[in-house]
Amino acid sequence: MSTPHISRHDFSTEVTQLLDIVIHSLYTDKEVFIRELVSNASDALEKLRHLEITEKAITDDNLGLEINLTTDETSGTLTIQDFGIGMTREETIQNLGTIAHSGSKAFLEALKKGDETNKNLIGRFGVGFYSAFIVAKEVKVYSRSWRKSAPGVCWTSDGLGSYTVEEAQGQRRGCRIILTLKDDHRNFAQSTTVKRILQRYSSFVPFPIHLNGDRINTVKALWLENRKDIKAETYQKFYKFHSNAYDEARTWLHFNVDAPISLNALLFVPNTNPEALGFTSRLKPSVALHCRNVLIDAHPQGLLPEWLRFLRGIVDSADLPLNISRESLQDNQLIQKINRLLTKRFLKHLEDLTKIEPQAYEGLWQHFGVYLKEGSVTDPLHREQLAKLLRFASSWTTEISTSLDDYTSRMPSKQKDIYYLHGPSRESIEAGPYLEAFKTRNIEVLFLYDPIDTFVMNHLAEFAGKRLVSGDQKDLDLGELPAESTIGDPLPEKKLTQLCTWIQTTLGNNVEKVTAGKRLVGSPAVALPNSPISPTMQRMMKTMHPQTSEQTSAIILEINPRHPLIKNLSTLHETNPLRARTALEQLFDNTLIAAGIIEDAKPMLTRLYKILETLTEVPRPEENSEKIKKTS
Repeated sequence: MSTPHISRHDFSTEVTQLLDIVIHSLYTDKEVFIRELVSNASDALEKLRHLEITEKAITDDNLGLEINLTTDETSGTLTIQDFGIGMTREETIQNLGTIAHSGSKAFLEALKKGDETNKNLIGRFGVGFYSAFIVAKEVKVYSRSWRKSAPGVCWTSDGLGSYTVEEAQGQRRGCRIILTLKDDHRNFAQSTTVKRILQRYSSFVPFPIHLNGDRINTVKALWLENRKDIKAETYQKFYKFHSNAYDEARTWLHFNVDAPISLNALLFVPNTNPEALGFTSRLKPSVALHCRNVLIDAHPQGLLPEWLRFLRGIVDSADLPLNISRESLQDNQLIQKINRLLTKRFLKHLEDLTKIEPQAYEGLWQHFGVYLKEGSVTDPLHREQLAKLLRFASSWTTEISTSLDDYTSRMPSKQKDIYYLHGPSRESIEAGPYLEAFKTRNIEVLFLYDPIDTFVMNHLAEFAGKRLVSGDQKDLDLGELPAESTIGDPLPEKKLTQLCTWIQTTLGNNVEKVTAGKRLVGSPAVALPNSPISPTMQRMMKTMHPQTSEQTSAIILEINPRHPLIKNLSTLHETNPLRARTALEQLFDNTLIAAGIIEDAKPMLTRLYKILETLTEVPRPEENSEKIKKTS
């Protein structure tokens, strides 16, 4: 029996440099070598399947289209085998022995530039195979081409500068790669380690993957299936598998597009919001990026806007412009296009949900509305779409929230603006002085409870051509009060002018202006900052910048000339100025409390105690006797 011919080949200088880059610098995570080798095996199987269909190629029918991995902890080896298209001796030298045979120097230049020429280099140069040398001190590739006349071949290298090629008898179609692992990487010969990596990166490879005889990838790449043929329970099962979830998704979006890039997406909205539950301070992006069914990045940045970080699912494309190590997207401009495409389609899905399943959307809004609000503040590009999805409580609805579309549909023809009020609860808003002007005139008001809501309204500014106006701002023109809502006669004009002048003088710099307004019905007075910034926004600014001690803006004090307290004050300031001053100061502080802009409550509390002391004062016995004598 003749000895097999062994030929030795030296790598070129460029190839040696390239191997050093691949082994020491290219990949941030060593375990991705398994992903690369499995992906190569899948490609070989796909090529064979294509040949069988297009060229009616006759292959060994006893070998299935599958990938098999075998670990051996004793010898420290990992074997990866496929029954794909295989290679001849010449193809082995060309594809494995000469990296970037179409231009090693050009490949290295692309790596140095790091620009758009560095696209899909793995696919063009086959660099993924050489990731095996990150962990292996020797790599053997046994291969036989699908062409039956071609003999088997064995390619061997330690990655240090040369390789050998020899004929190998008894080889079956495809490739069998044996990695003899370095001492500090023998953990990759452990079955549990390899299984974890396969499940992370290769769960959706379209061919069966077996590890030591056990099937690993048992779930189909559902995003590639025809959505018309998929039942709801299948989507739920996939969601639980992919997201490691025990609950069910609230809704999902499954779609594919061909332009500007071939893309398949399956996006899920979870049942609960971990951020709201306090499980995490901020969610990581959880829509995984795949390329041809293989995981590229489980938490890709920029694939979706930050405010959609609650979504889970998969985005897959065979055309993604990946960097050399296939660990991130390379073309920023295309990333932005994908981002806009995914966002637009998902928002359209939510808009459809509001019409088809309004109750389902209401539940989604309660858990994830805060993210849509965040988007309306931070994302001008999608603000108009997001505005249609916002929901708020309303003075006209008590059980369900209302949309801006619903609000505008109920507006009287004469109403030009959309009004809102901010407060910690419905009860606090309804008890305050700002609502009564709208309630009396039968004008609907949106109730905002979340701190971010005021920012949302300020950034939206308008909706459907209607301004969004805070109901606690000055100079609101709501028209005359209905005659039936007015109780009692107002102060005469002369007394009203005198009272306003006295209040202005008494309060001094605390108020910029005192005026008699038309908004109040049941309250005696209201404080209105003389600023475009509403009291609500001033409270939030104060919270964010507590070191600012001065009042944000001067106050306009609007009084109700029909209220008994105001009428009493008009008389009292002439007969007992001291008591009138105390009453006025307390009234003013009450308006600041209602506006939420009081700076220091201590003087008010001291004054309240004095008022209580006066009210609870019991006359001495001798005073009572004098009173009885005088009566007699």
